[in-house]
Amino acid sequence: MANLGISFHPFPDQPDERTRNWPLVDSFWTVPVLLALYILMVRYAPKWTTRHKPLQLRAPLFCHSLAMVFLNGYICLELYAASRDLDYNFGCQPCRVSFDPHEMRLTKAFWWFYISKILEFADTAFFILRQKWSQLSFLHVYHHSTMFVFCWILIKWMPTGSTYVPAMINSFVHIVMYSYYALSVLGPRVQKFLWWKRYLTGLQLVQFTIIFFWTLQMLIRGCGYGTWITLSMGIYSLPFLFMFGKFYMQKYRVSAVAKKPV
Repeated sequence: MANLGISFHPFPDQPDERTRNWPLVDSFWTVPVLLALYILMVRYAPKWTTRHKPLQLRAPLFCHSLAMVFLNGYICLELYAASRDLDYNFGCQPCRVSFDPHEMRLTKAFWWFYISKILEFADTAFFILRQKWSQLSFLHVYHHSTMFVFCWILIKWMPTGSTYVPAMINSFVHIVMYSYYALSVLGPRVQKFLWWKRYLTGLQLVQFTIIFFWTLQMLIRGCGYGTWITLSMGIYSLPFLFMFGKFYMQKYRVSAVAKKPV
């Protein structure tokens, strides 16, 4: 019965006891090794692929995108259902360590959210193999590499409390994003209906705007979730607001002006 008790740790100095031994969480070396492999792929794989013709990879890309839609859909639904059953507060939910079934359901969803960030490295591999160099941007690499590290920190130390909010929002955004990726490889007959591509970047901007102001209100309220992680999430969202905003302005605003009749 002792394992069903609840303890609170707004400033945890030790890894969460529930996830400390879970796959790809327990060892510190998981992060530098996988991150190093990812950076090496970004650095050297393009030199090899430029010697060959670009690959289409429509079937693998469609399967990967569809799998990511289902995975993020599962994560989003699990986070929503478990947080609702636990009566979690959207504005401020302090951390708790509990082996209650609903809490463990939430924790497992966080683990899958973390795993999804590793699987997203395949996006970069597809860009390289298909030689889509314009999509292999600093924003793309920075986003994938840092999200992986951030999610490892969350699953190891904070798979509880208000962590569910940004994870649920992000998984929802990825449902939409990977749905677009899956549809975009189905050929011209489908691509003509994908006029909403520009709104994907807008959705990313909305996501980081919500997260920034959400963390801001938690800091103002003195939420017991943990100042260090709340402040980190708020600061982390700012570069993405700038970079996604700059990308949106350059790609869509400039093109809209160019299309205007003289």
